Amino acid sequence: MPASTRSPMSRPRGRRLLAVGAAGGVLCACAAYHPLPLARQPAFTPEVAVLAHSAPLPPAPLSVEQVAALAVEDDPDLRAVRAQHGIAEAQLIAAGVLPNPRLGGAILPLLAGPGNTTAWNAALSVDVKALVTLQARKQVAREAVRQVDAQVLWQEWQVAGQARLLAVDLIEGGRYLALLSEERDLLAGRLQRVQAAVAAGNLTLASASPYVLAQQTAQTQVDDEARRLLGQRHQLNALLGLAPEIAVPLADSVDLPPLDIADIQAELPGLAQRRPDLVALQLGYHAQDARLRVAILSQFPNLLFGVFGGSDNANVRNAGPQVNMDLPVFDRNQGGVAVEQATRAMLHEEYAARLTAAHGQVRAILVERAQTTRQLERSRAELPAAQTAAGKAAAAAAAGNLDQRAEVDLLSAAAGKAQQIVTLEQALEDEQVALATLVGAGLPAVQLPPEEARK
Repeated sequence: MPASTRSPMSRPRGRRLLAVGAAGGVLCACAAYHPLPLARQPAFTPEVAVLAHSAPLPPAPLSVEQVAALAVEDDPDLRAVRAQHGIAEAQLIAAGVLPNPRLGGAILPLLAGPGNTTAWNAALSVDVKALVTLQARKQVAREAVRQVDAQVLWQEWQVAGQARLLAVDLIEGGRYLALLSEERDLLAGRLQRVQAAVAAGNLTLASASPYVLAQQTAQTQVDDEARRLLGQRHQLNALLGLAPEIAVPLADSVDLPPLDIADIQAELPGLAQRRPDLVALQLGYHAQDARLRVAILSQFPNLLFGVFGGSDNANVRNAGPQVNMDLPVFDRNQGGVAVEQATRAMLHEEYAARLTAAHGQVRAILVERAQTTRQLERSRAELPAAQTAAGKAAAAAAAGNLDQRAEVDLLSAAAGKAQQIVTLEQALEDEQVALATLVGAGLPAVQLPPEEARK
């Protein structure tokens, strides 16, 4: 169609369609909202067999290491912690996004005066300061992602260690409870015979009092240990995401892998490069160092650079560069720099304190483990004599050559020695679990990225 024959409304209509299309394109590029409703019911796993696991579950009761592996995969709190990685990744994306250019304009219709047309102006500019700090802000976000990953791994170490400890305590606690029950039943049998003799008039009531007291004490110990074990079973179920009523089948013996103490001592100087919490602190320090660089670069004044053009009411047109800049007379971001410097100094001291504590904990457990080993060896050596004395005491009491109080004391001494051995064995295994958790034995390690990878 020739230009002279076009409708006067065609050009405005075309411009409107173009504007609508541009607005639609912008809206299509935006994220859409999708609801994510909260759970209305607790999400307990119905049984052990359906727990998430990378290796097939055995038909037999679970070992300590299998329980630890299940806890790392199924712990509900760990699932929430792992979601932090997505937040850190999103922050990394946000840090790398270039600043949007700024577009401004105005239309000034002629109201009065010698002019003969509508005035207008337009400006397009970009924030130069945001470009100056872009790389430093991206470095902060990269270090934050690595820090979150290290923190998640450290949490997995803690969950694995807690699951190991609970499994060890439940297995050894079952042995300890069996010994307590055996002592209670032995004393109950003695008490029944003595009470029968008292009823027959062959013994006085005072003769039965040592057995009554000892049997009641033994029953109290059985009840206390049963309650403690039930509480630990509930803790283990919580780690696995199971309902409290479900009983996790556990092996009869502890299967902890042996620890090479010489290797642990030899590798202790490099602990800071492998242990996730220490690596996370170092990455957090590097991120803070990058934040300090951002604060220093932010001393650069706010600067908008662009182009400006327009036309006045007399249709005089002009165009050219435009600069808007803050004059750093009062605020030179000295407060922001001071805050980031102080924060970096605080993180520096926190890392030094955690590093010292980490080495101290490992060395302290090594000393305690040596002491527990000596005590266990001594108790095992003393057990045969205590059992022999208890056997002789029972025979002597049956023959009327030993009073009831002495027999109870010797029987309780032998039972107590056997219980002490189980307690020391459990303490030794608990120390082994703690040591393995602190140094990461059998657990995935994390490596601090090289200096060039952080740039």
